[in-house]
Amino acid sequence: MKIVFLDAQTMGKDIDLSLFKSFGEFRTYETTSPEECVAHIADANIVLTNKVLIDAATMDACPQLQLICVTATGTNNVDLVHASQKGIVVKNVAGYSTASVAQTTIMLALSLIGRCGYYDDFVKKGGWVEAPTFTHIERPFWELKGKRWGIIGLGTIGKEVAKIATAFGSEVVYFSTSGANNDALFQRLSLEEMLQTCSVISIHAPLNAQTKGLIDMNALTLMQEGSVLVNVGRGGIIDEVALAKIIDGKELYVGLDVLETEPMQKDHPLLHVKHPERLLMTPHIAWSSVEARTALMNLVAQNIQNFLNH
Repeated sequence: MKIVFLDAQTMGKDIDLSLFKSFGEFRTYETTSPEECVAHIADANIVLTNKVLIDAATMDACPQLQLICVTATGTNNVDLVHASQKGIVVKNVAGYSTASVAQTTIMLALSLIGRCGYYDDFVKKGGWVEAPTFTHIERPFWELKGKRWGIIGLGTIGKEVAKIATAFGSEVVYFSTSGANNDALFQRLSLEEMLQTCSVISIHAPLNAQTKGLIDMNALTLMQEGSVLVNVGRGGIIDEVALAKIIDGKELYVGLDVLETEPMQKDHPLLHVKHPERLLMTPHIAWSSVEARTALMNLVAQNIQNFLNH
């Protein structure tokens, strides 16, 4: 059995991949360009891919291919119809990153609410050394207790964030992007009411026809002054051009872990805002705690074992 991991770099250097050697010959490539894909897996029986595209032409060029393991939840990088026609099994992994994404959501929100960047910079640049009093309250912050936290996408991750926000004393409400979700624990609002009444809004929805461009200029205009918006769902849900325009004219605080195009483009408008202190960005890391990546690899190995036992 020959197993190839096409983009092992996406798992980081601290995760042990040796468990896959128990299934047979195991090769890894840090990254794989579209032009390299066929060459890398020409004789493979099992392929692991996070984001590398496995299209119909690639499958046709790799006659030994039996199993495609997507090392993520989304399978949009695999031509599922063609795989089914060829009898190639496709397996993904779900549920491994719930705690990691929820924790990152809270990290981004609290960092923005607490103005952590400003105060850390103030101390490290000697401001506290020169301060006339024991404290320095230049940028006021507020408590989550008693504030309304709105969740867009009350799935598994959204519910975990709701639980944590509730522990802080927030009133949790949600907006159903599909219109079909009715949760007994939390109040469902229209998007407009959520935008107008919530101090924090976090996005945990997939990118689809209902969510593409959901948070546009009109939506951003409705948000409260001083409120916080966090997106750990998918890029493309927020109109990033509109966001870059409004963030300098209105006091909104925004935490982003995802963008519409990743990696980030060199000329992205969010790199040139006049109020960068209102913006906190991380490079799509919410899913990737050590525990989440370890669990992910174990679940991929279980998918392989189940396939071989079938």
